Amino acid sequence: MNTDILKFARMIDDANYIVFFGGAGVSTESGIPDFRSADGLYYQQREIPPETILSHSFFIRQPELFYQFYKEKLLAPTARPNPAHIALAALEQEGRLRCVVTQNIDGLHQMAGSSKVVELHGSVHRNYCMRCRKAHSLDEVMDAEGPPRCACGGLVRPDVVLYEEGLDPKVTQAAVKHIQAADLLIIGGTSLSVYPAAYYAQLSRGAMVIINRDPTQLDGQADLVIRNPIGDTLKRVMEARKPA
Repeated sequence: MNTDILKFARMIDDANYIVFFGGAGVSTESGIPDFRSADGLYYQQREIPPETILSHSFFIRQPELFYQFYKEKLLAPTARPNPAHIALAALEQEGRLRCVVTQNIDGLHQMAGSSKVVELHGSVHRNYCMRCRKAHSLDEVMDAEGPPRCACGGLVRPDVVLYEEGLDPKVTQAAVKHIQAADLLIIGGTSLSVYPAAYYAQLSRGAMVIINRDPTQLDGQADLVIRNPIGDTLKRVMEARKPA
């Protein structure tokens, strides 16, 4: 068996407080496209850049175009958890994984069974009326023709962090608290190029494993760097930990 897999398995078995910090690459094996890799969404030629469409000001000015792009590119209601999500949920059940800190908004960690999830950028599964604050489901957003409206007439928006908006301080404080407490931080599926989220990964005081297709700025600080797909990697690691 690959020596990196065996080393990773031993690191997990030796850890008491594991935290996972993940990005878009965690969900690509579930069929959800990533954003910042060479063939990602942000490198596709479009008349209006994705960063503009997904900004707060654009949402307010042109909700029709925002939701057209949002439904087409960011929503994947048929996506299901892949081996990465499943392995992390299993580690939580063991009591070893204390928290998942994710930049994703797809809710797949919770669907796999993880309950301790800090969502830095919010979730597509939470939506609310900007006028009366009533909650609305993802199905309501998906079924709406054009921008979804509340019964009160207010515009419904997803509870996700748009460009030009800051992260929720309570959410970021929870993420930092867990990362600093971890004796093993597993970073996966993220280029670590999005700030301020990527800054939090640098606050680790314990051992660090990075699983990512492309190099990251923290590779030199990591105890182990693995370039294989994260779902396959975590599945093999979990299998390596099973008694012979």
